[in-house]
Amino acid sequence: MKMRTGLGSKMFDGFNLVFMVVLMAVTLYPILYVLFASFSNPTAVATSSGILWHPVDFTTAGYKLVFQNKNIWHGFRNTLTYVSVGTILSLSSTALAAYTLSRKGPLWNKLIMMMIVVTMFFGGGLIPMFLLIKKLGMINTIWAIVLPPMISAYNIIVMKTFFQGISNELIESAKMDGANDLTVFFRIVMPVSWAVISVIGLFYAVSEWNSWFAASIYLRDRELYPMQLYLREILVQNKVDFSMVSTSDMDGIAAKQIIKYAAIIVTTLPILFVYPFLQKYFVKGVMIGSLKE
Repeated sequence: MKMRTGLGSKMFDGFNLVFMVVLMAVTLYPILYVLFASFSNPTAVATSSGILWHPVDFTTAGYKLVFQNKNIWHGFRNTLTYVSVGTILSLSSTALAAYTLSRKGPLWNKLIMMMIVVTMFFGGGLIPMFLLIKKLGMINTIWAIVLPPMISAYNIIVMKTFFQGISNELIESAKMDGANDLTVFFRIVMPVSWAVISVIGLFYAVSEWNSWFAASIYLRDRELYPMQLYLREILVQNKVDFSMVSTSDMDGIAAKQIIKYAAIIVTTLPILFVYPFLQKYFVKGVMIGSLKE
């Protein structure tokens, strides 16, 4: 049956279409600008006016300079370590906590849930956290990066709500067959929860990938710096290794500009490639985890 749409409905749909196209253009163009500029001659970009629709005087010199920088490779290695270790620890601890809190029975569940919610609004602050990390001997170690943000109260709530939607009869029948809580969790609950697991894992991975502030506070050894901290030095502090610039065929100022554009693309693309593989789980995981049926 074909539904009739009135003039008001058509105007509303048209307005939504125009609004989304404009929003997409505003969001997408800065990324495209940086991408085009990274393949352009920096002098041509500086002298050009208007919108940049394509690379000007195409060159890959910026990427050559970036990949010649050993700090970028150290940053990639460290960031991949922090992301992999941090995501595994965060996802496993969040899933275990959420599953425990989602089960009916224990009287202390509500009290613990209340304490978790309180942490969303109140915290000790930066100085007490720094003193705690220092007292635990985690300064200048990987644990200062992955342990403090290991569990998110919001993610626990989302995953807990998802687990509450799993059939209780399924879990009870498994226990009647002799399965303990760990068996139920790993062999029944986890296989049917890939949607929310993928989404929460993506949240943790992106957070670790973009993190630089904790590293700037807790890390003293530059060999342990994540990639984003090196990127901050290039973009904000304007620090560029001129030993590699001198080997290029452009002056220092132009090289610094093209290195900035290329470094942004190099540090952004890897995490963007993850989204297409998790896209089918994204909406489903967030909606089911946010709303209880």
